[in-house]
Amino acid sequence: MLDKNGIAKRIAKEVKNGYYVNLGIGIPTLVANFVRDDIEVEFQSENGVLGMGPFPFEGEEDADIINAGKQTITTLPGASFFDSATSFSMIRGKHVHLTILGAMEVAENGDIANWKIPGKMVKGMGGAMDLVASADNIIVAMMHTNKRGESKLLKKCSLPLTGVGCVTKIVTNLAVLEIKDNAFHLLERAPGVSVEEIQAATEGTLVVNGEVPEMDI
Repeated sequence: MLDKNGIAKRIAKEVKNGYYVNLGIGIPTLVANFVRDDIEVEFQSENGVLGMGPFPFEGEEDADIINAGKQTITTLPGASFFDSATSFSMIRGKHVHLTILGAMEVAENGDIANWKIPGKMVKGMGGAMDLVASADNIIVAMMHTNKRGESKLLKKCSLPLTGVGCVTKIVTNLAVLEIKDNAFHLLERAPGVSVEEIQAATEGTLVVNGEVPEMDI
């Protein structure tokens, strides 16, 4: 089973040379720490940063340099800062190759719910609505179940939707899954996790074809 850093490390393997990548709040922000050194990637944050690097070491933080989640970040040589209008022009104009988001629920048809729990106060929907409406390649980083042990990979989302039919792949603490044909297709399982455990933790339709390899991370 993976922890949050393990999920981010596995997702980092999906990042290709030359990609422009948007990192959402939560686990996705950790992905920048694990990208291979031999490729060039531009990480974008919707608050107006292009060229994010890993998180700073303790004592080296600059409170003026933050990501969309208000965490302090580092920037790489050539990084640029700009207003939100320019940032969302990049997103809406489909100039981002890969979007990595957290989620509270994902449905077997690719719907995602990640912005609101009814009855709980939220600051706003943020940029996720634009990201899921504009991106062609969305990977979700999430825990497979909630704190009560209930599946977060569902037949149908119960929370207010952020986007419809938009998620392409999910990496959880238990597995890597691809969404296609209205089902979760199991691609890899986390070290020490069995297919049966993944099946028990998945409410939506789970497709298993042949032997499922362990993740190589």
